[in-house]
Amino acid sequence: MLSLKNVSKSYKAKGIVKVILKDVTITLPEEKNIAIMGKNGAGKSTLMRLLAGTEPPDSGFIYRDQNVSWPLGFSGGFNGSMTGIENIRFVSRIYGQDTEQVTKYVEEFSELGQSLRLPIKTYSSGMKARLAFGLSMAIDFKTYLIDEITAVGDNKFKKKSQSVFNEKLATSQIIMISHSEGTIKQYCKCGMLLNDGHLEFFEDIEELLKAYKACA
Repeated sequence: MLSLKNVSKSYKAKGIVKVILKDVTITLPEEKNIAIMGKNGAGKSTLMRLLAGTEPPDSGFIYRDQNVSWPLGFSGGFNGSMTGIENIRFVSRIYGQDTEQVTKYVEEFSELGQSLRLPIKTYSSGMKARLAFGLSMAIDFKTYLIDEITAVGDNKFKKKSQSVFNEKLATSQIIMISHSEGTIKQYCKCGMLLNDGHLEFFEDIEELLKAYKACA
């Protein structure tokens, strides 16, 4: 189960308060892939970080009784001064994984070679994306959070990534942020619209898309 109870979240910048969530209570279905949609600046990525547990709410509670990933496509959690290998081992320990097994998987999958022995701050954005995706695929999550993930690498690597991702989907749920109607329809059967601090759930993906177009 993944649920929010009376969750509020806001930011204050230059004297302006931006409300992301306003006293939201919702329980997400476990067996369906869920889309998160909303206009630019609505706070979708913040909501994703709240679900992942990488950012706390201002008030309220978020309950998880399943293994939830960090947002795929988000590599900001890496320590830039540590090497790729050191980051892999650190994350593996946090999630209670076999560090050597995960390291071997990511080394083979990411195809980063000796670059894994270099500090993350020397990586290009594409290299970080390869590392983040490979690491997320090395760990079996019940729910994968996907924040506007984009394909990286050559066609061979893209095909390999898609194949592994499809294997994960056979046994896992995804919660996805995307502005692409085609991507949403391909992966999700239901979804949520984030708008002005309110989070509305739609059982039907077509109804979600209609509501999104009306507020975008």
